[in-house]
Amino acid sequence: MKVIVCGAGQVGWQIARHLAVENNDVTIVDNNPGLVNQATDALDVSGIAGFASYPDVLRRAGARDADMIIAATHSDEVNMVTCQVAHSVFSVPRKVARLRAQSYLDVIYTDLYQRDHLPIDVVISPEKEVAAAALRQLAAPSTFDNEPFLQGDVEMLGITLEEDCAVINTPLRQLSELFSTLRAVVCGVRRGESLFTANADDQLFPGDQVYVFTHKDDVRRALEIFGKNTKKRERVIIIGGGNVGLSVASQLEQGSDRIRAKVIERSRECAEKAAEALERTIVLHGDGLDKDLLEEANLDKADALLAVTDDDKTNLLTATRAKAAGCPQVVALVNDHGLAPLMQPLNIDAFIHPRATTVSSILRHIRHGRVRQVYSIGDAEAEVIEAQVMSTSPISGQPIRDIAIPEGAIVAAVQKGDQVIRPTGDTRIDEGDVVVIFSLARNIEEVERLLQVQIDFF
Repeated sequence: MKVIVCGAGQVGWQIARHLAVENNDVTIVDNNPGLVNQATDALDVSGIAGFASYPDVLRRAGARDADMIIAATHSDEVNMVTCQVAHSVFSVPRKVARLRAQSYLDVIYTDLYQRDHLPIDVVISPEKEVAAAALRQLAAPSTFDNEPFLQGDVEMLGITLEEDCAVINTPLRQLSELFSTLRAVVCGVRRGESLFTANADDQLFPGDQVYVFTHKDDVRRALEIFGKNTKKRERVIIIGGGNVGLSVASQLEQGSDRIRAKVIERSRECAEKAAEALERTIVLHGDGLDKDLLEEANLDKADALLAVTDDDKTNLLTATRAKAAGCPQVVALVNDHGLAPLMQPLNIDAFIHPRATTVSSILRHIRHGRVRQVYSIGDAEAEVIEAQVMSTSPISGQPIRDIAIPEGAIVAAVQKGDQVIRPTGDTRIDEGDVVVIFSLARNIEEVERLLQVQIDFF
């Protein structure tokens, strides 16, 4: 598969890395020669310095026989024109564009991206993806990460264990015996700086961050077993009334849970725009770090605070202040993944990483064939792969205990027809089953061989 990735920023770099690891022929294009050199030095990719929307630049990148182009530069207009040129001049079959401006994403303008106008096959909105991640955090309180699989029937929950957790120092094997009807599997454990896959003899300790895969109907019970509060969120404060904050507030208004939200926005223009767009949400103009303003927003009565401004420091400090004031759940949007180790010291419940969220979204939209979904864990330390089993796969027709699954991977869930089951050693994997596998990055290729698929793309 020949793919051109336009934009060598954080998102483009990660997409190129994923594609290159999977033995695709990747060329990365950026008008910054320094970023192009960094990408070609670190990854098995080719590089072209130049503006991605220029026909001669795309020609030098190999657009004449490219199978796909992913436009992920910082400019919406460049991304759209790039897709147009790729279609009109080079007939590239598959075109993906990242668009930020909400006007381009309005549902009434969806015809704009049809083949006869601006031929874009998939439009990715980072702000909408981040807003969706924030809403999932509210739906699964007390988790630091969560992601749906198997069309929402299975949830991955990231849970930090506290001293009062009832399952501390208990081997995972015993947990399965104690809660035999719980459809949940502990797949990954982060202890300090190390992330590893869990086995039946492992014990869990205070401070561990565990990745638990559970049936959607057992989410509440799983959280309770791991010592987490499942109280329904009724009052939410949103710091930042930009695209992300406005999207979250709008969806909360439209939801059936009747969650009451207040938005604090520093920019008067943004605050006025949010106030006009929202019907039941109170919008306050001011600095989210202002203690008096937080008191005016009734922080003492809030169930959760989402800090989603475009400034990492503001988000971190606001979330820390809210937690110190007794807010049960605080979530901060953080662009710099290097700040992730500060989550526990600052007592922040969850980080939302736009880069990881956008990368996972792009991968999810361009996957094709047997691999249905891929989700990146941490700073690309592990991945969760959802794939359908082929008749020629080495795992087909075998019970899990007889499959040579690498030490760094574990089967998290299995779907047989319409039924989702918790996998055990006796679970037989058959052709047509859909499996969810948690794998450390170093074992991804082995997992692909077990499924007998190289991850394909349109």
